[in-house]
Formats: sequence, structure tokens, C-alpha cells
Amino acid sequence: MLCKAISDRYRCPEQFVRTSLATPLSAENGYFRFGRDLICYGRPCGAIPAASAADRLPDLLGEVRTDHPDVQLPFDVTQLVDNLTHERYLTNAHGTSPGSVSNPLLSKLYYSVRPLLPAPLRIPLQRMYFRGWEKIAFPAWPLDLTVENLLETVLLLCMKSSGIDAVPFIWFWPDGAPSAAILTHDVETARGRDFCPRLMDIDESFGFRASFQIVPEARYPVTTAFLRAIRDRGHEINVQDLNHDGNLFRDRRQFLCRVKAINEYGRLWGAKGFRSGILYRNLNWFDALAFEYDMSVPNTGRLEPQGGGCCTVFPYFIGDILEIPLTTTQDHSLFHILREHRIDLWKTQAALVMEKHGLLSLLSHPDYLLDKRAQCMYRALVAYLSELESEHKMWIALPNQVNEWWRQRSKMTLAPEGNSWRIEGPGKERARLAYAKRDGDRLIYTREASVPGAT
Repeated sequence: MLCKAISDRYRCPEQFVRTSLATPLSAENGYFRFGRDLICYGRPCGAIPAASAADRLPDLLGEVRTDHPDVQLPFDVTQLVDNLTHERYLTNAHGTSPGSVSNPLLSKLYYSVRPLLPAPLRIPLQRMYFRGWEKIAFPAWPLDLTVENLLETVLLLCMKSSGIDAVPFIWFWPDGAPSAAILTHDVETARGRDFCPRLMDIDESFGFRASFQIVPEARYPVTTAFLRAIRDRGHEINVQDLNHDGNLFRDRRQFLCRVKAINEYGRLWGAKGFRSGILYRNLNWFDALAFEYDMSVPNTGRLEPQGGGCCTVFPYFIGDILEIPLTTTQDHSLFHILREHRIDLWKTQAALVMEKHGLLSLLSHPDYLLDKRAQCMYRALVAYLSELESEHKMWIALPNQVNEWWRQRSKMTLAPEGNSWRIEGPGKERARLAYAKRDGDRLIYTREASVPGAT
């Protein structure tokens, strides 16, 4: 059978990625290993999975059979990828629904009194809430690459089973760019709103444009002039929650009521993207959002009030909505929870993203960039991003540009042409033919690169 997860990621011909199940899947979902370092969640074949990622996990790598035309696997790859990207493992891990937080009562109490708490009181409470975050077993820190590593491992096994050394595919980013990045700014208070022009100055001084996520109600007045000023300078506007009170996903009926207003603000503002306040989310409810893309799911949520994470550094679809995951730590967490005053963590996360040719998604708040030390850190971050653009040819884009490209690419196909392949579909002029090649026990990529010096 076709391995849809690999086909969707690589946009490669179907005959190269066919798998089958060794035996029927187990009845229960749970955790297991696929090799020493790869933790998976799903229904394995012929094994009893563990209830927690911290338990002793069975390793199923030895159950693979490559002596068949279709590689025989002890699990359904697409199911495993969906379980991670849709955060279905959270129910098992915490005994709660995908839309809940680790301590709902504490969270509700905190957000009910948060407007009355000055920052010197809020931040110690937040540090207490996240105490022990570094001991969480899954997802990995500082970035989780489970989806990428799983797909690469299975693609290698498919190649070994078929006796081939290279698989053609459509390169991940336009014009042969090796990786991509977006700058996003969540505006939470009136002071943050008023700092937006200065933040745009900083971004533009390095030649960048960003998306600004605006809270429509309760937090601050949102005028037509304010929105126009952002757009006129080439930046992007998206809707952030409704009133940012932490309750959007707390109750299904309330959510459906609020989402009508959220969708209407999106229509009035011409916004194609959405992000929920505090990154609270229930992916099962996303079908009610009338947006093309969402940016509410972190790669690894260890320092988010709602844990979990999608374990990938690439966009992916949740129904008709494209999810553009957050692949770096928020500025607030870096400044106030980790108490870091250098950009070393962001650089580490960027290196991991680039190693997999993924998307570097950055989230900062004008509200937290008001003091000079924070502004210096942000300037250092954007200067580093400028280096990545000039030296590594990273594609720096707006979220909607990523949305448009990923949607186009998802409809492209490869057709044989002599001894090679041609790309078909709208947008093909920016697409590049690439090859995944076996190099011993690892996978390497080569591609047609129109970006001078791209590697």
C-alpha cells in the first residue's frame, strides 16, 4: 500500500514508497521505540505498547522485513505521523482531551486574576507552573524531529527493500532554497500595539516583513488606521483569538459561539491566518475556523501552558487548514522562564531546523520588547536571520507566502521524462527536482538549485 505520509512530505512517485503491515495492528495505542532514539506513538503490530513515554519501551526496529517488494513494517507510518502532528498522544499521556491543559483548575484561576497581577508577581507564578519541565520524556527538547526522522528512516527502508539508491521528489521550498523562516508578532496589550511601528522599523532595517497577530476584542482598540499602517508597510495581519482570556477552547459550545465572531473579524480584516491566545488549542475543532492556515501548534510544548507538540518542523494539513507550527521558543519563555539573555537557544533550534531543511518559525511579542535589553536580543536574532538569508540562502517569507507555496506543492506531481522527471502543476516554475539518496545508513539530498550558492 502507498505510504501516504511519505508521499505527502516528499511529493515523490507512489511506486517508491509502498509499505505493508507485518501482522494486524494491536487494539491499543501506546508508546514504543523504533531504534534507540526514535519514540513513536500508535498501534504497533505484535507488541504491547507502553502507556507513557517515560516507561520501558519495546523496540520494533528488529521487526522490519525488507525482503519483500513492499517493506513490511510493524506499524502504520501514516497513523503514527497523524498521531503526532494532531497531538493524539496527549489523551493517553495525561488522561485528558487534546484541548486541555495539564492543570485546568489552576489555569482557570490564574487567568481569572491575571489582569490584576503585575509582571513581578506573574513571572514567579509562571516559573512555579513550569517547574520540572526539563524532566518531561516526550516530546524532545529543544526541538522534536520525530516525524522527520521517522519518515527518513522508513524511506531508507523502502529504498533498501526495492534495491534502489535514489528517489526523485519535489524539493521542499521554492527556487531551491535549503530551508525557510517566518517572523511573527503577537500583540497582546495596548502598549504592545503602540510599539508595533518601532518593531516594524527594526524588521525593515534588515529587509524583513512579519505577520502581526491582533486580538480583536477586549484587550485594546483596533482601528482601521492601525491595520492599514501595518499592511501599507508590507507586513501581514492575522487574527489572534477573540479576547485572549485563555478560555477559547475550554467549552465546545462557547467555542462555536466565539468562532463566529473570530471568522467575521478574519473576513473584515482580510486575514487568512489565525493563532489562538496562549497557544491553547483543540485540533479536533479546527474545522470551524474559516482560515487558510493556523499557527497555534508548537513543535515541542514543554514551556507552554498546554503541553504536547506536533514533533515536526514542516507545515502540514489539519483538514483544509494548513498548520504552520511554531518551531522555536517564544521570547517570553526565553526571557522570563529560562532567564536567558542571549540568543544561543534560538541558534541551536535554527541549526536543528536547517539540518532537516524545515521551517524556522519565530514568535516574539512587542509587549515583551519594550525594554532595551530585550530589544538588543531581538536585534541580535534578526541580524542572525539576515546572516542565514545571505550565507545559507534561507527563504525568509511571510506566513501567507508559506501557505500559498505549501498548498501549491501539495498538488504538484512528478512525471517521467526520458531518463529524468518533470514537475507538473501550478507553481512548477519555482519548484525544483530533488533526489533522496542512500549513503550507507543515512539519507542525503541533492537538488536543482537556482539560488546561487544554495546548499
